[in-house]
This record gives sequence, structure tokens and C-alpha cells, in this order.
Amino acid sequence: MDTLHFLYHTAPGRMLLKPLCSRALSRLCGAFLDSRPSKLLINTFIKKSGIDTSDYEMDGFTCFNDCFTRRVKPGRRPVERSEDRMISPSDGLLSVWPIEEGVVIPVKQSRYTVEGMLRDRKLAERYRGGLCLVYRLCVDNYHRYGYVESGRKSKNRFISGVLHTVQPIALEQGPVFMENCREYTCIKTKNFGILTQMEVGAMLVGKISNHEPGTAEVKRGEEKGTFLYGGSTIIVLVEKGKVRIDPQILEASAKGEETPVLYGQAVGTKM
Repeated sequence: MDTLHFLYHTAPGRMLLKPLCSRALSRLCGAFLDSRPSKLLINTFIKKSGIDTSDYEMDGFTCFNDCFTRRVKPGRRPVERSEDRMISPSDGLLSVWPIEEGVVIPVKQSRYTVEGMLRDRKLAERYRGGLCLVYRLCVDNYHRYGYVESGRKSKNRFISGVLHTVQPIALEQGPVFMENCREYTCIKTKNFGILTQMEVGAMLVGKISNHEPGTAEVKRGEEKGTFLYGGSTIIVLVEKGKVRIDPQILEASAKGEETPVLYGQAVGTKM
């Protein structure tokens, strides 16, 4: 965290920040982490990150990114069965923020507009008065993610940008979710209206890798894609009056606190 404070709160640090946030550096780091020599980093990474390897399939890694996108063992991420319950698309730290007049209003962090995040005014209007669910993945989390709900998905839309970290220190300084590289799709669902699910890249993330770029029928909990190295974020936009988020999650968010969740865990109920 001392390094991030230097980058975001000092003049010399801010001079270094631009090249560190570039997609070119991300691609270079990603290429190395896909190479065989990067396998030497795995044991140190696991130890330093405090990863409980008993949850994961840990065999057959040929490079660092194989470990970073490791799979969980069967049964370790059960998906909530009740269709009236909205699930988490990933492991991570969840915050839920209101959307008022098209503006997302988090606690202790920069405000940002849904239109700026989506770059689509008509789509942004759909979420006026709704909710913005933010799942922040840390480096020790499971970096495969699934569809938040069953339904018909649209084509993916990729928005180019830079790659700030998604740590709170960066979120306090500016509208990171309007600046970072991101990719999103809309899902027309039976129980929760039209959801928008967005993956946001972060500093030194090689890439966001979604499996299905086009329109398709998808199922809740079905694997949607993976993040390569770096913590990152999934954002789910929900229309007004479609979901009732679990009270303890809302209470924590109102205090500026994040709630740990797991892939497939229920986080709210159909209204």
C-alpha cells in the first residue's frame, strides 16, 4: 500500500503512473506471465498471497497465469439454486451503491456516471434509480467468473482505456471505472430485468478474457471468462425495483465497508 500511496499522492509518483497504467506495459507483463520462466514465481506468489490451495486444482501449471486462473475443485463453489435469488458472479469484495439521477454515489470514493461508464446514454437511462453492484477481486481471489443470471446475452462491447489499480486508494482519487479498459454485455433475464455485467481491467492485468463474444443463451453460474494477473472488478447494473439486496450487505456498504462473497453465493432476492 505504501507504493500505491507514492503513486497516487506524490508528484513523482503521478509522473510514473501514466506509463504504469498503459496497455502496452500490461501486454508486456502479460506476455512474460504466459511464458515458462514465469512458473518460478508461483510458489512465492501463493505464499505471499496466503492462498488456501486446498480449494483449487494445483497440477499441470506451465506458467504463472495457469496458476492465477487455476480452477476450483468440484463442489467448492456451489451456485445458489433458487431462481428468485441473485448470485455473485465471482469471488471478491462486494459493495452496493445507489444510482441517483444517473450518478453512482459510493461512500468515501469518487462519484461517476453510468453513461460515462457505458458510453451509451439510452442504456444508462435504464438504470436510473437502480443499483450498482461492485465486486472487487484481489490477487488471492479465484479469477474465473460466471454469468450473474440466466437469459439472452447481447454482443460484448469493449471500451479501450488505461489500467489504474482498483484498490480503494485509486478509487478515491478519480472515476477509475470511467477510465479503465472494460467490457460489458447486457443479459435479458426472466427475474431481474435487463442486467448489465461489466468486467473492468486493472493495473498489470494482461487482459479480460470472455469466452462468448456474441449473442447467446447463457445460464447463471456458467463460466463467463477469466482475468489474467492483477486484481480487478466486475460491475453489475440492476434496474430500479428488481432486486432486494441482503440487508447486511447494504448496511456494510453504507458504512463504506466491503462484504466478502464467493462465486455463486446469493446476494439478493427478486422483488
